Amino acid sequence: MFKTVVNLTQQAASAEIENVLETYPFHPYQKAFAIPDLRQELIAYVLSNTPCVYSAVDDAQKNKHNYKVPHNYLEQQVNLQNVIHQGIYIIWQERSECIAHHLPETTQLGLEPSHWFG
Repeated sequence: MFKTVVNLTQQAASAEIENVLETYPFHPYQKAFAIPDLRQELIAYVLSNTPCVYSAVDDAQKNKHNYKVPHNYLEQQVNLQNVIHQGIYIIWQERSECIAHHLPETTQLGLEPSHWFG
């Protein structure tokens, strides 16, 4: 039976990024990190600042995604969440112009001057 090496950290990071972003306001944070380039940048930041954990799984188990959870999972999850928050903050600071370009300010109806009368 063949085994495949699986990056458990990458799978955990992707899922945890979703969970952490849900705690942020939809506009502008969730919308900004829905931009593929910013999402990839966040994933790369998290993976480069988190120790990676790999596991060898049977090819039959590869698609089931129910890999054995490390014994210190909760500690790793808290550390991962901290790195994600840190990454969001750093990327937000570094890419603020790009984000502002992609996400114009939302306007509320009735607060913008009317162009009706020219």
